[in-house]
Amino acid sequence: MSQLFDLARSTVERARALGADEVGVSVSRSTEISMMRRAGKLEQATQATSLGLSLSLLVDDRYSGHATSDLRPEALDAFLRRAIDATRVLEPEPERRQPDVADCGRGVSEEVLDSFDHSRASLPVEARREAAERIEAAVDALAHRKQILSATIHVGDSEDDSVRVMSNGFEGARRGTGFGAGVEVTLEEPGGRRPEAMAWYGANHRGDLPGPEAIAAEAWKRAAERLGAKPIPSGRYPMLLQNHAVGRILGVIGGPLSGSEIHQQRSFLSGRKDTPIASDKLTLTDVPDIPRAAGSRPWDGDGLVARRMPVIENGILRNYYINTYYGRKLGMPTTTGGRSNWVVSPGSRSTADILRDVSRCIIVTGFLGGNSNGLTGDFSFGVQGLLVENGEVVAHIGEMNVSGNIEEVLKALVEPASDVWTWSSLRSPSLFFDGIQFSGT
Repeated sequence: MSQLFDLARSTVERARALGADEVGVSVSRSTEISMMRRAGKLEQATQATSLGLSLSLLVDDRYSGHATSDLRPEALDAFLRRAIDATRVLEPEPERRQPDVADCGRGVSEEVLDSFDHSRASLPVEARREAAERIEAAVDALAHRKQILSATIHVGDSEDDSVRVMSNGFEGARRGTGFGAGVEVTLEEPGGRRPEAMAWYGANHRGDLPGPEAIAAEAWKRAAERLGAKPIPSGRYPMLLQNHAVGRILGVIGGPLSGSEIHQQRSFLSGRKDTPIASDKLTLTDVPDIPRAAGSRPWDGDGLVARRMPVIENGILRNYYINTYYGRKLGMPTTTGGRSNWVVSPGSRSTADILRDVSRCIIVTGFLGGNSNGLTGDFSFGVQGLLVENGEVVAHIGEMNVSGNIEEVLKALVEPASDVWTWSSLRSPSLFFDGIQFSGT
């Protein structure tokens, strides 16, 4: 880390000496190892290392951003000169000035975030290969193995070190490791169709990954749910959105919540703060300090201290994502420029309990393609899923779309389940909605 800090500090000093009014420098170093195994053989193994520098400049109230991976002193000096010269020809943007250093800093300690697994440094190549072999063995041991046309096993791990130095006085460092494991399964069924599915898990610590049997079983379950999939009649159905798929629906509001979309008048949520945009059953909070979580961080992109922030509270929109720049442009309070972990408050009942009270329901297990409009909130996504009647699966669904207006859909939320998905930066339970439009036959 000391070498990264030395490089960042010297770059800030050199850019100031060349005429920059304000400078922000991030230097990052990463290593990654991945393996792919198929049909009893190691098909691919890769190792990559990268070192790069990103730079933000304010020169005569003109702003620009730059990046380079050529960090030789003579190359870096030429890079800085070109960057500063290029910045001088831009239009003034005084709102780009850095925040007050009093608002910057580490919101939570490295120990609390616990994002670095020190055991990675001594992890031998053999251990990675054996992990892939164990997952493959678990797939081979499945009772339905004969229906699997192919199974591709992926394992990988990475380490990322980064520092940030700003001319306003802020300095900070971050370290993190990542481990991933998954299976991509292709099945074979009459008629030549080959349904596919993948189960992938990622964690900061190797020991937090699920076991090989659990990974193989989940991959099989998701693939088997696509056997014989076909559309059913169009109409409005209750919808149980599985926890790992919630991000596609909630992602529709991600852009419209941002200061950039509000400023450019492309957000249907503009002017909606402190008004209801969802059912009172929905509470969504931005939580940057969850230990070992994928989106946890000590500060945001502006160097601002990362703090918990209510986004939707019992259906009421409480905050937008407003960074320093757009806060000044819009005359709005600065919150943060981008999300960390999104946490949806769970309910008290399991999905099985919820389905017992419903005579007919579509369980959405995944999405395929589609689009959304941030100005109107309208969306249409291809879906994969299951038709359930009186608690029993009666059909596998494919070649259908779910569509509507995201605000109307969120207001149709009846109940969140209790099964929180923890393998991403969106930590959500399954969500049960009523009266959602599906288009099929």
